[in-house]
Amino acid sequence: MSLYHIIIVIEIYFYNRRINALYNFHGETPIYLQLMEVIKGQIAAGKYKPGEKISSIRELAAFYTVNPNTVQRALMELEREGLLYTRRASGKLVTEDEALIHKLRTNLATARLETCLAAMEVLGYTPDEMVQLFEQRAALRRKQGGENQEGAQAPTGEAL
Repeated sequence: MSLYHIIIVIEIYFYNRRINALYNFHGETPIYLQLMEVIKGQIAAGKYKPGEKISSIRELAAFYTVNPNTVQRALMELEREGLLYTRRASGKLVTEDEALIHKLRTNLATARLETCLAAMEVLGYTPDEMVQLFEQRAALRRKQGGENQEGAQAPTGEAL
């Protein structure tokens, strides 16, 4: 094996470790459900546009370092929920139903907000203090130009 190939293997190894750290699939929840949540988040965030082809099962499995059968099950469930559809000879695409995507985005944000509010209640925050802190943090983000810390980008329908 040449030095070039060894370097490529090492780069892939560390890249996959970084992805595993970002998408830490473990715990009580089945991996396919965790993967569904990741893909739902990407659809809601606009990383996958309505009607856009998503990556192949093999590409997604390699990217997330999970079994292709796990990816297949996650995609099948997302299709059942109406977020994806299959077009013959084109693969799986994101729904073009923008109302459904908007509803997904709102539901995901609401769930995360409820978790945050519950944690703040445990810390003793009143509803007014929560609003005040939220407004302060939103103002800070606006001041910073809405910068968003993003991790690795999932593969899209384009070749890797």
